[in-house]
Amino acid sequence: MSNTAVPIRPIAKGSIAKLWAGVAIVAAVAGGLAWAGTNKVVGQSCSSSLMLPEGKAASAPETTDSGLVFQVRSPGKGASPTDADMVLISYKGSLADGKEFESNQQAPMSVSSSVPGFSEALKKMQRGGSYRLCIPPALAYGKQAVGPIPANSLLVFDVELLDFRNEAEIRMMQQMMQQQQKQLQQQGGGAATPQMP
Repeated sequence: MSNTAVPIRPIAKGSIAKLWAGVAIVAAVAGGLAWAGTNKVVGQSCSSSLMLPEGKAASAPETTDSGLVFQVRSPGKGASPTDADMVLISYKGSLADGKEFESNQQAPMSVSSSVPGFSEALKKMQRGGSYRLCIPPALAYGKQAVGPIPANSLLVFDVELLDFRNEAEIRMMQQMMQQQQKQLQQQGGGAATPQMP
């Protein structure tokens, strides 16, 4: 048996350096294109056109360290909710182009389970307060599309904080309602639903 050797041509001097230089240029161009495309979408900012005119209708917009922009339409009174609270709010949510994606006149929600920008804003509000919020994509749904909200969307909300309670108060109210229902059923009154205070 004989092995046939295939001669390997020698690599020209400087070819490896040229190859790595070419790879570096391709990587730099790809990175630049990716940054430019992402910056167009993710770099959306809360421009003054998305906020209310300053004056009687609203305060000057304020920007938090996280990038949330909020504007007080009317201040509320008392304490503000915490992460441990459930809130009852009235709200309307829109995209930056003005297209409404959701609204609700009485929506209960946990402060801690909402998107970071919305949670941060709720903790600034007081009962009866009304705010306009501009939430950048990084504090909303980011790269994820959710229902009618496209990926990398900037969200604008008009929110009124109707009320809030901590979870212990809500559990106690639920237990009281369940006890009332049991009493009504035991008395033969059927399954009437008691009203929340």
